[in-house]
Amino acid sequence: MEREYLTILIHLGSAVAAGGLIGLERAYHGRPAGFRTHTLVCTASSLLMLVTVYQWQLLVNAPLETLRVDPTRMAQGIMTGIGFLGAGVIMKDGLTVRGLTTAASIWMTASIGILIGIGFYFPAIVATLLTLGVLSLFRWIEAIIPSQYYARLHIRFKRQELLPEPEMRSLITGHGFSVANLSYQLSEEGKVFEYQMTIRTGERDSYRRLAENLTAREHVLEFHIHPATD
Repeated sequence: MEREYLTILIHLGSAVAAGGLIGLERAYHGRPAGFRTHTLVCTASSLLMLVTVYQWQLLVNAPLETLRVDPTRMAQGIMTGIGFLGAGVIMKDGLTVRGLTTAASIWMTASIGILIGIGFYFPAIVATLLTLGVLSLFRWIEAIIPSQYYARLHIRFKRQELLPEPEMRSLITGHGFSVANLSYQLSEEGKVFEYQMTIRTGERDSYRRLAENLTAREHVLEFHIHPATD
């Protein structure tokens, strides 16, 4: 019995360690589901899988023909529940969708917890190392590979000081952007005119240069640049 207790402690302790490592990476980058969330998800998954591993002892007095050992059913239930938790960290604001990577890491953490719960340590360790590698190393790879960056741009003018569309397009394309989905809006009882558009560039620094240019123009009442990021 003492040996079984030690095995259970090893299972749960390993789950805390694996979930904590992944959670630390998420917490370091300021994600809403960080250290404690990932630790608890991994530990809970391991704990629930221990129920299937030791169900023979829990139901020692039950007739043998009533027992059905199928750990995959518990795993399916865990992953269904994790789907709701993952959806809770995904937020959409215009073109920006945040939390997808964190939701995926929560899903992965639950899978690692399941492996640890049934004592499948080697793939659990490999999965933990791979997850940490993807979250850290791939971030560096994404930063150096050529990419297209999208943003949603809103610019507001007084109606009498409106910048004509050709000049506005020339201003934006002059900073290395391409323009798409241009729309127009007249608000505040016809006193304010607004351009809304999707812009694309190959350089992140283009956002800063465009913002500095728009800030220096007195006839620009207000502008918003919302980059599309994870």
